[in-house]
Amino acid sequence: MEKVNWGLILPLVVLQVLLAVIGLISLWKAESVRGPKWLWIIILVAGSLFGSIAYFTVGRRET
Repeated sequence: MEKVNWGLILPLVVLQVLLAVIGLISLWKAESVRGPKWLWIIILVAGSLFGSIAYFTVGRRET
């Protein structure tokens, strides 16, 4: 088994977790979003990096 190059993987994991946490906080504070909030929670948690990007580009409503 080969060694894992954590220098390449760790920044992506940190970015994924950071975006998910920021997205969940934003979702918690938002009065309304496009679609049900429970669905966005699932997308943010299970959707990895793409779920966070989808929430910030499509899910949030401008106030």
